[in-house]
Amino acid sequence: MTLQTITPEELSELLVLDTQIDLIDVRTPAEYESVHVEAAMNVPLDGLNTGALAEQRRGSSETPVYVVCQSGARSRQACEKLCEAGVVAVSVEGGTPACERAGLVVKRGKQTLSLERQVRIGAGALVALGTLLAVVASPWFLVVPGFVGCGLIFAGLTDWCGMGMVLAKMPWNRVGCTTGCQVKAATSH
Repeated sequence: MTLQTITPEELSELLVLDTQIDLIDVRTPAEYESVHVEAAMNVPLDGLNTGALAEQRRGSSETPVYVVCQSGARSRQACEKLCEAGVVAVSVEGGTPACERAGLVVKRGKQTLSLERQVRIGAGALVALGTLLAVVASPWFLVVPGFVGCGLIFAGLTDWCGMGMVLAKMPWNRVGCTTGCQVKAATSH
């Protein structure tokens, strides 16, 4: 399967021509609340239900679902999941920041740290803590930075990050979102 992509500029042209485009943002609700393309509805990757999405579509089932995230990694994962379910999906290159730079209308809300920054902070903190504990308490604590390093290598090779998935479920990344947030987002635009 070859991943289909679209540039933010091409997406902008499509949005001018057709308001029935299905554009989903698969970032966490907190990231979405911070800034999102105005035409996008929030369907977090960890809660992506292809059946429910098919029922909520604005356009026809023959038209693609366009998927945006922060940088492209989560939108690729979402596109793979959608394609496996028989939905034509297209990833927006460069994510929300690229869309904003291309002039697409964005909505801003409460600012939050992106999930990627949270992972970097968490990984760095674990490495620093493990190293400090290895120096002052026991060399066995070097297992912690070693484990984090292996996790980062695995994430780089597979484009799947366990720490990111755990952090996405944390309360500060939920912004009061309940299981119905996708339905509310779909009807709010």
